[in-house]
Amino acid sequence: AKEEVDDNIPRFAVVGRPNAGKSSLVNAFIGEDRNIVTDIAGTTRDSIYTRYNKFGFDFYLVDTAGIRRKNKVSEDLEYYSVMRSIRSIENSDVCILMIDATRGIESQDLNIFQLIQRNNKSLVVVVNKWDLVEEKTSVVMKEFEYAIRQRMAPFDDFPIIFASALTKQRIFKVLETAKDVFLSRKARVSTAELNEEMLPLIEAYPPPSIKGKYIKIKYCMQLPNTQIPSFVFYANLPQYVKEPYKRFLENKIRERWNFCGTPINIFIRQK
Repeated sequence: AKEEVDDNIPRFAVVGRPNAGKSSLVNAFIGEDRNIVTDIAGTTRDSIYTRYNKFGFDFYLVDTAGIRRKNKVSEDLEYYSVMRSIRSIENSDVCILMIDATRGIESQDLNIFQLIQRNNKSLVVVVNKWDLVEEKTSVVMKEFEYAIRQRMAPFDDFPIIFASALTKQRIFKVLETAKDVFLSRKARVSTAELNEEMLPLIEAYPPPSIKGKYIKIKYCMQLPNTQIPSFVFYANLPQYVKEPYKRFLENKIRERWNFCGTPINIFIRQK
């Protein structure tokens, strides 16, 4: 009997460019102890969900092994690895993006990051092979972290973990963080609390007036049943509220509530 995929259990996809250490990470999670793992044929033709429940964790690992057609091995491997990334990203809630510490951030990492963003998925960045870096000082770590956030801006509110799949250093930290990020993806802020926090801020820093027209925001709420946390602000002239102000609102929400690793939607609507 096929198990059904349970929507309340988070789906994690391990993504990254070839040789960043994806399979080493998955092997570090699952190990040789295959009996704790149930393979569940995916809902799509080519995704397999491997259920992992052990050490208090319960999640699916999205695996897209089936995309490469065996008879066409000569075809572009790079193309297939991109196709596989796209499929696993689409079928997951949280993407664990592996970056090779010995190579830094490359354009392919950014392409994968953009796919994760376009698909509204949550993100944990894992800097893998940290055991191979000669100088592991906190300064080097900080610089690396800063470089990653700079390259991925404006979205920079996501966790970064320095790990080694081979030595299994901080492997559980990766799982714990992915679980936390999944929970913040589902977090709800009550309407009362949201208005209480946000309206005084908006009053202190209102949207810039345009052609002498003042923009007033009197009320806000989090929308129910959305794929990612989505907030609506009701304004008298919504068309005049521009991107920078929406980013200001988003940053204030992030400062006050924990949405680390998860994209947020901000909508401005006619009140």
